[in-house]
Amino acid sequence: MAETPEEVKRLLEAIEAFEAIEDPAERTSRVSEALRAWPGYHARLRSIREKSVQALREEQKRTWPEIANIIGEVTPERAQQISKGLSGAQRKKNKAEAEKAKPTE
Repeated sequence: MAETPEEVKRLLEAIEAFEAIEDPAERTSRVSEALRAWPGYHARLRSIREKSVQALREEQKRTWPEIANIIGEVTPERAQQISKGLSGAQRKKNKAEAEKAKPTE
């Protein structure tokens, strides 16, 4: 199994630092502040990954199976969706719209 990357370790350490705050009120306040900011951080991480996947495909000419392997635990089809910025919510929305557009018999 691969070693945990340093950036991931630091993120996990930050979460552990929240857990280590002894005062429940202070811990609640700090965690709540982080959670309020999380949507922006999450969007930034998704954008970084999307651009990186595009670079793997366009600049390094990697195949979708290779990119899926790099991402880990995704299919080549999902890797392609990531390169297009499609989130789980967007995929569900697209599927629902496609279902609505189907002619009824």
